[in-house]
Amino acid sequence: MSERVVDVDPASDSTASAGRDRGAATGPSRVGEFFAGERHLIWDTGVMSVPAAALSARALVKQFKRVRAVDGVDLTVGAGERVALLGPNGAGKTTTLMMLLGVITPDSGVVELVGRRLPAQRSAAMEQVGFAAGYLPLPERLRVREFLELFADLYGLADRRGAVAGGLARFRIEELGDAMGNELSSGQRTLVGIVKATLHNPPLLILDEPTASLDPDVAHRVRSGLEELCAEDGTALLVTSHNMQEVERLCSRVVFLAAGRVVADGSPDEVVAKFGSSDLEGVFLHLAEGGTEPITDARPVS
Repeated sequence: MSERVVDVDPASDSTASAGRDRGAATGPSRVGEFFAGERHLIWDTGVMSVPAAALSARALVKQFKRVRAVDGVDLTVGAGERVALLGPNGAGKTTTLMMLLGVITPDSGVVELVGRRLPAQRSAAMEQVGFAAGYLPLPERLRVREFLELFADLYGLADRRGAVAGGLARFRIEELGDAMGNELSSGQRTLVGIVKATLHNPPLLILDEPTASLDPDVAHRVRSGLEELCAEDGTALLVTSHNMQEVERLCSRVVFLAAGRVVADGSPDEVVAKFGSSDLEGVFLHLAEGGTEPITDARPVS
């Protein structure tokens, strides 16, 4: 299978290969169910079993000259699980994310997406992954509906118009269907990007700062749409964010990085308790100030 890499979108390689391999005219027919810890995906070419871990990364290391950006990171995301990858600037989040997407190769360690090992099986893996980020551009001279139908075609979906209509409805932005790309606000562009990433109901969805440029009401709309997607389709979610309140609402598990290492992994309540903080924002600020140990009260004991 040939591979095409588009620099602006780490997940775009999947869209091209999906259309070539399965054929945009017929497209895949698929339902997802969980049996005995596995998710069975039924395509028109047969049945494929995807392990319960939608994402598995072990002992990831990445060095840039004198800086070790990632230093032995282990990360798993189970089928249907909603996980946040958190940490202050310089913690190693972006480098880890790019290794998980196969955009850069780790110096050592293993990455598997939906049972496919990177980099050898990246094209096959990325067919089952959705990725969205607010910084990815949209074509300015296409209408939103045209852009989304193009990706539905590349994904190999038989009913591309139905998929686009359903995606717009899920995130309640039907009114944007006829808008031109250059007419959208930054928040609207982010919403359209999320719809694009979820058109094919991927087993794994990776979102980089999905609500960073959104008003509170639109962010709520995104969160509701993602919760619906995960509940109905069993989609696993990995999200990065600096909005700790949003993370507490959306994710059942958080993984904090600091200095390229995992320093906390658990439910929001467990991580808050481990650091002795009142909330996740307190943990974040503590790590941003260079702390990695539980927060202690510095006041002298009388």
